[in-house]
Amino acid sequence: KITVDAKGEILELVTTVNTMVDQLLNFADEVSRVAREVGTEGILGGQARVRGATGIWKDLSENVNLMANNLTSQVRNISRVSSAVANGDLTKKVTVEARGEVAELADTVNTMVTTLSSFADEVTRVAREVGTEGELGGQARVPGVAGTWKDLTESVNSMASNLTGQVRQIATVTTAIAKGDLTKKIDIDARGEIQELKNTINTMVDQL
Repeated sequence: KITVDAKGEILELVTTVNTMVDQLLNFADEVSRVAREVGTEGILGGQARVRGATGIWKDLSENVNLMANNLTSQVRNISRVSSAVANGDLTKKVTVEARGEVAELADTVNTMVTTLSSFADEVTRVAREVGTEGELGGQARVPGVAGTWKDLTESVNSMASNLTGQVRQIATVTTAIAKGDLTKKIDIDARGEIQELKNTINTMVDQL
């Protein structure tokens, strides 16, 4: 700051310059604080408060605050949706307005939610049809699924397909037995309790 003794217009100039220095220091401190909080520490919601800022300094402060506010809204919205997905809630989507890479991230998260929702719906449908309603032959169809979700979908479909084949052949043979036809046996590949049931029915056919 200017510390020289002055009077009159020189004093006014000194006062003006010193006030300008104070405002610029305040501006720099506030912008640095917000930049540090948001950009380095990850503390969102901060706003620069520059006392008495006018003109370009007011515009700059408002632009910094707009940037911080937008970023806060975007990150919090994306975080809220991600947390919902982690907790098994697939009803939420990222709705905040965004552009550039943030918009790409929002689109990626929304695509993930859509894929997971489709995956969950299809697996639930197949499980209900096969396990509860007794409707065999169903397959989960999840468009665009990849990676682990593709593997899980294929595992569910393989389980449903195997179970369908096993139950249908057991039904065919037992129906034949009921009609007096003892020429048929169960030859489908099976394991565990299904294998035990297969062996029991085939033994019964042999004994009859």
